[in-house]
Amino acid sequence: MDDTAALTFRPATPDDAPALVGLIESAYRGEASRAGWTTEADILEGQRTDPEGVLEVIGKPGGVLLAVESGAELIACCQLEHRGTHAYFGMFAVRPALQGAGLGKRIIAEAERFAHEEWGVSEMHMTVISVREELIAWYERRGYARTGETTPFPYGQPRFGIPTRDDLEFELLTKKLG
Repeated sequence: MDDTAALTFRPATPDDAPALVGLIESAYRGEASRAGWTTEADILEGQRTDPEGVLEVIGKPGGVLLAVESGAELIACCQLEHRGTHAYFGMFAVRPALQGAGLGKRIIAEAERFAHEEWGVSEMHMTVISVREELIAWYERRGYARTGETTPFPYGQPRFGIPTRDDLEFELLTKKLG
């Protein structure tokens, strides 16, 4: 897919949940995720999400799970949650075979535009597993800054994955919008 391909952004519906779970799992876990560069397969085993988690995000007031399509094909998604003066960005996944083609840049730019224009927020927040240096560097190239503020990884909760190491935590990254 080239960088000029038309993308459609729409709010996900409950009917999208199975396809979204498959997309998110393929981008982060298992052997299929190794086709892309966002894999967490070396640090986490088990699931990344499940239908209940996706449905929770879809149904959450003040938020949207954007489904990104090329033609009628689901190729990416991201979560946006309105939290007062900022928006939270999460559940970002691009089909592994399409990673590295510029789609991520286009999707995050659209998410930032949406949050700023639709909700009037002045900042975007996200959390990234702190050992994911390559991913954090990618976000830094998009204007995000490391805050040094961390929260613990939910060890002992297999719904979020089974860590293969004991030093995982989430770091808050922020970006001013507008």
